[in-house]
Amino acid sequence: MTKIKTQAKIFACTQSTELAKNIAKAYGEDLGNVITSTYSDGEFQPSFEESVRGARVFIIGSTNPGPQNLMELLLMLDAAKRASARHITAVIPYFGWARQDRKDKPRVPIAAKLVAKMLETAGATRIITMDLHADQIQGFFEKPVDHLFASTIFLPYLKSLNLDNLTIASPDMGGSKRAYAYSKALESEVVICYKQRAKANVISHMELIGNVEGKNVVLVDDMVDTAGTLTKAADVMMERGALSVRAICTHPILSGNAYEKIENSKLEELIVTDSIPLSQKSSKIRVLSCADLFADVMHKVHHNKSISSKFIM
Repeated sequence: MTKIKTQAKIFACTQSTELAKNIAKAYGEDLGNVITSTYSDGEFQPSFEESVRGARVFIIGSTNPGPQNLMELLLMLDAAKRASARHITAVIPYFGWARQDRKDKPRVPIAAKLVAKMLETAGATRIITMDLHADQIQGFFEKPVDHLFASTIFLPYLKSLNLDNLTIASPDMGGSKRAYAYSKALESEVVICYKQRAKANVISHMELIGNVEGKNVVLVDDMVDTAGTLTKAADVMMERGALSVRAICTHPILSGNAYEKIENSKLEELIVTDSIPLSQKSSKIRVLSCADLFADVMHKVHHNKSISSKFIM
């Protein structure tokens, strides 16, 4: 009996359409046809307008809040499962709700765990994501998780700048592991910012651990939300004698008045990926695409090839 080859099909959630188009182009496949019907009360229904029976389906969608982004991904996973797709891979460039990865005080949810269970229940048989806020989130899944590092995108760019006296900085204690990994790859020094928060997104105090005088500093973080930490850190470092301060952040959430803060800050530039589409333009923000990275990994997954090189920081 002739073995039937599983076909790969790529579909996009609304919030990630542009990125998905670029991923599909890099993969060498056309983006699948999906239409979304919306009721007058806001309820919506995605529909695959082509057969996915027996196929390996890749559904691309970041789950940044609001909740409709996560809900759309869940509905598309469920639709693929009920349409008899053989493999259903949720490609989540930005895994939202990841900051709630533990109980940091009584009577709060662990949202990242809840989202993991919802994705699996909806039908995901594999997860591909990038730069999780906390590595342990991989353990919340019972299905395989391919956790990619955006360092494969950022490191070549940083090396191309040819910065003298380069120093890598972490904007908080939690990001020190990431900063040390970058410093090892770039053979540079490391400094760490110690911050205290009055409440979520509000910094009450920041101290710098290390010397930045005469250095070109690159802050490294997994996401930038209100940009309060990055802009505050840049101010502190320039006051301490840094020559320049840049920042690389994988996921540009950029809520509230983040764009204004960045424009008025002492940051030379903010380098991000297109895991989340920017809501406005900024002269200080440079976007590096993650499309080739995801396309390469998806191709390797479909053809059962090793992707371990994408896990190396």
